[in-house]
Amino acid sequence: MEHQISDLINIFNQCFEQEYNTKLVKGGDEPLYVPANENCPYHAIYFAHGFYSSGLHEIAHWLVAGKERRQLEDFGYWYEPDGRTEQQQRLFEQVEVKPQAIEWILSTAAGFRYFASVDNLTGNPGDTLPFKQAVYEQVKLYAEKGLPKRAEILRKALARFYGTSNHIDLSLFDISRI
Repeated sequence: MEHQISDLINIFNQCFEQEYNTKLVKGGDEPLYVPANENCPYHAIYFAHGFYSSGLHEIAHWLVAGKERRQLEDFGYWYEPDGRTEQQQRLFEQVEVKPQAIEWILSTAAGFRYFASVDNLTGNPGDTLPFKQAVYEQVKLYAEKGLPKRAEILRKALARFYGTSNHIDLSLFDISRI
């Protein structure tokens, strides 16, 4: 099945636009979250280049962010650009475990291939296996204890739309393929 970005936008907006005043929007070169302001009456999640995977990734960050963080541009996170040292990369990975676990779960619900993102093409990512293992362990925790409310709403909507499993099936998560 070909994954259309318009489907992801529609599914997300149907789930969250009314209650959370938040829309998923196809963006340009860089992803960005912008809370509602004088120029835009809704919170906007801009994802890069119209890529389906970028949309899922940015959604996952929104799903992890609490109410206060959703009032801040890019959720108030620092971002060390591409070219990070190995030490900077480990710090980056620490804040990426939960969003990437949710992204992997959403990707699976959509029948879409997930790849762990170290987002450090010109830097030194070092050994990425511990990060991938941490993401997998978080997926297992979510499967056991449940996803946060908004993440579960979207997971179910994606599973319905794409005709995939209505639960998190751990047999579909293989760390060697990410």
